[in-house]
Amino acid sequence: MGAALAKACIDRGHEVVIVSGPVTIEYPDRATVIPVVTTDDMLRAAVDQFASCDGAIGAAAPCDYQPQQVASQKIAKTGQPLIIELVETQDVVATLGQSKRKSQWVVGFALETDDRRFRAIVKLEKKHCDLMVSNGPEAIDSLQNRVEILAADGTLVDTIEGSKEQVAGGIIDQVERRLITTSANSTT
Repeated sequence: MGAALAKACIDRGHEVVIVSGPVTIEYPDRATVIPVVTTDDMLRAAVDQFASCDGAIGAAAPCDYQPQQVASQKIAKTGQPLIIELVETQDVVATLGQSKRKSQWVVGFALETDDRRFRAIVKLEKKHCDLMVSNGPEAIDSLQNRVEILAADGTLVDTIEGSKEQVAGGIIDQVERRLITTSANSTT
């Protein structure tokens, strides 16, 4: 979905910077790609890049949890159960949403299995997003997608279904109509 969104933006004349973890996806040549490995790396790079951007679309799915302690060497078998404690990672989209300037915008993605719209609205508010795109796990590794786009007040803006390229085009239509035009008008 991220590659399709990047292509849709580039095709419309927007500059695109992609902060991406290790994936096998090929991004558009005209995009600037900043490779990262961990969620912490992604957070640092996204915050750094966001400072000079008009907006951000958080289509990545970084890890929500990481091991509390990382072993520097192999952990040998002991015959006993091994307990791994996990801690939450910082939320990249929420960090951007909380730090955005008045002229900036943030679009989040909510991949949910149950109570999709309700959970997407909760994320929309919690992460200070201007739009939230809600979809399900069936979108993963699929050429197709079905999304709902929610406005900042939680109202349903659009439902889009089709190839990821078609869905990306529909999402960018809404971003341009609701956020880019609004941002441009508020600075004049």
